Amino acid sequence: MNDRDFLLQFGNCTLPPELFDHKAHLRLAWLQIKQHGLDRALENCCEQISRFASFHGDHQKFNKTITNASVYAVNHFMKDETSFEEFIEKNPQLLSDLKTLINSHYSYDIFTVENARKIFIEPDVQPFI
Repeated sequence: MNDRDFLLQFGNCTLPPELFDHKAHLRLAWLQIKQHGLDRALENCCEQISRFASFHGDHQKFNKTITNASVYAVNHFMKDETSFEEFIEKNPQLLSDLKTLINSHYSYDIFTVENARKIFIEPDVQPFI
């Protein structure tokens, strides 16, 4: 699926939920950063993922802290790639070990903090930027 169709289907919640996997989360972040810059991408990703999860009845799918951390991670590794596939080929750790990368910014396992679903919890070890 091309980027335009992906964004359109995700934005109007017609993308099949089973297609919105970890790689698709990263793709959304990459596309949003490319089109709108980091600050707007953070807002857009949180709003769109929350809406998508709610629309499909999976309220536990959205985690504001992990979403923000993922967008920051994608932004950190972005260089001059012209496609998401090129980006992910150069940064496979984002697919294979994003959890460890995110947790390195916290003194505890942020993935287990229930409150992190609703609010962005700032890192206490190393800031994302």
